[in-house]
Amino acid sequence: MKEKIKGSLALLFATVIWGFAFIAQSVGMDLIGPFTFQMLRCSLAVLFLIPVSFLLDIGKCSMKESRDKWKNPALWKAGIICGLALFAASSLQQIGLVYTDAGKAGFLTAMYIVLVPLLGLFLGKKPGLTVWFSVVLAVLGLYLLCCANAAQINIGDLLILGAALAFAVQITLIDRLATGLDGLRLNCIQSLVCAALSAVMMAATETVEVSGIISCWLPLGYAGILSMGVAYSLQILGQRELEPTAASLIMSLESVYAAIFGWLLLKETMAAREFLGCGMVFAAVILSQLPSRQKQHD
Repeated sequence: MKEKIKGSLALLFATVIWGFAFIAQSVGMDLIGPFTFQMLRCSLAVLFLIPVSFLLDIGKCSMKESRDKWKNPALWKAGIICGLALFAASSLQQIGLVYTDAGKAGFLTAMYIVLVPLLGLFLGKKPGLTVWFSVVLAVLGLYLLCCANAAQINIGDLLILGAALAFAVQITLIDRLATGLDGLRLNCIQSLVCAALSAVMMAATETVEVSGIISCWLPLGYAGILSMGVAYSLQILGQRELEPTAASLIMSLESVYAAIFGWLLLKETMAAREFLGCGMVFAAVILSQLPSRQKQHD
């Protein structure tokens, strides 16, 4: 029980960081391109995590043993695979934020909580009727949230929805691959993969301006060190103690924080129809977890 409490607290702290990160990413999009932002934030995470991994080993093992931890093939395999999923998720989210606001993006990203149990179908886990009902409820909520009218959907909303699917894959992969591995080093490797791929896309699609990067130092620092470096490490550590669906339920709270921070800091507003859609989506993500939660109590 103590381990589950620690895992829940780790994920809860991560959601607060991620919720505010929507603001940092949204502000950053006004100054530099999405792949430039992502390459720099992931690079900052790598530069932060490498020395931290060695500092945390002080008193636990020798410097040679600490260095040898990086030679684990399973660690690199998991890091590369998770990094590919994270790159897809972060890229879609980052580009989507160019076209939609931070609060709405937070709610749409929370759709991964519905998709996580659905992905369980491919792993031999059959969701209950409540999960299927939650999907229908989420679709209706998304219609109210994303559609200005019956024939139009914001391209940013679709991109964020794609990011939710990729995040669901990443959450599932962490659950399957991270057991027994060093969480900080795993996050460092997946951040390195994400940074390398983002650099390729940045060179191919964007013009880098040093002045824009300098102006963006604060959002980059927050998104790189706290969101990528700290929060994703907390995700890996927290998921070790919880089932994927229970973990994703806690992580969905980032949508609440994103909406609150968007309202408080960016003065964003939403129509009554959009608020209703947000409520339906949030109800759906909670309902999607009920079967597994009930199963845990049986």
